[in-house]
Amino acid sequence: MLWLLLLALPCLGGSTPVTPDPILGHELVGIVGGCDVSSRKYPWQVSLRFFNKRLQLWEHWCGGSLVHPQWVLTSAHCMEPEDLEGCAYRVQVGQLRLYEHDRLARVAQVIRHPKFNVSKCVLGGADIALLKLEVPVQLSEVVSPIDLAPTFLRIPKGKTCWVAGWGDVEPGEPLPRPYHLQEVEVQVLGNAHCSHLYHHTAQCNSSGPLITDDVLCAGTHDQGPCHHDSGGPLVYLWNCTWVQVGIVSWDRHCGRRDLPGVYTRVSSYVTWIHQQIAQGSGL
Repeated sequence: MLWLLLLALPCLGGSTPVTPDPILGHELVGIVGGCDVSSRKYPWQVSLRFFNKRLQLWEHWCGGSLVHPQWVLTSAHCMEPEDLEGCAYRVQVGQLRLYEHDRLARVAQVIRHPKFNVSKCVLGGADIALLKLEVPVQLSEVVSPIDLAPTFLRIPKGKTCWVAGWGDVEPGEPLPRPYHLQEVEVQVLGNAHCSHLYHHTAQCNSSGPLITDDVLCAGTHDQGPCHHDSGGPLVYLWNCTWVQVGIVSWDRHCGRRDLPGVYTRVSSYVTWIHQQIAQGSGL
C-alpha cells in the first residue's frame, strides 16, 4: 500500500515538525469550494497526524473533533491498519494553520467501533473511532469540545450544516500554504435519494441499500470534503448550540452535487461514544 512506502511508525520519542511541501497520492477522503476560517470559530477541530519518515515530520492525515478534554472523535478508516497502536499517532488542537507552532498531543489508546469493516461495500459500517489522549488538553477560547447530537436528533433534508478541514481544495490539488483551515456549508439530502445517486458507482453487489441508516448525506454543488478531510466533524446549529451531527466518512468525487459526501451519523453512535469515554475515564 502507498502509505506503507511513505510512512514509518515511531512509537518512541518525539518530533518537531517543520512546514512541509504538500504530498499527493494519499487515498483518504480537504474542502472543495471552501473559505478561510476565522479565529475561534471551530475550537473543537483537530488535526490527526501520522509520521512521514521521508519528510521527518508528523504530517496531517485526517481530521477529528475534540469531544472531551481527553478524547477525540474521528473515522475508523483513518486508523487503519487496525494493529497500529496509539503511539503511531499525534493530535494537534487549537490550530488554524497546519504546522504553525505545533504542540502535538500523544495518543494513549485507539478505540475503533467493533462493527467497522473497511471491506464492506455499503457506504456505512460503523466508520467511527475514539482516541484517548495521554493527558487532557488545556481548554481555552480556541480549544473547546463540541456537543454531540442526541439519539433522537434527525436533520431534515434541505437543512444546512457546516464542515471544515485541511484537505484538498480540488481533486489532486492540496491545500496551499499557509494551510489555513477551510470551511463550507452543505445541504442535507435524504438517504433514499443519496442511495439512488450512488447506486451506479457501486463496485460490488449488494442486496441492501448502499446508504445505511447509520449515515447521513450532505453536499452542495462544487463544495464539500475531499482527501484528508476524513474524520472531521459535520456540525449543525440546533437550539442556538453547535452540535456535531456527522463525521466525514466517504466522498468519492470531492464536492460533486450528484455524489454528495457521506457522513457517519453521530446520533446513531452517541450512546457508544459516551460509554467508551466513561469506561476509559474510569467514571
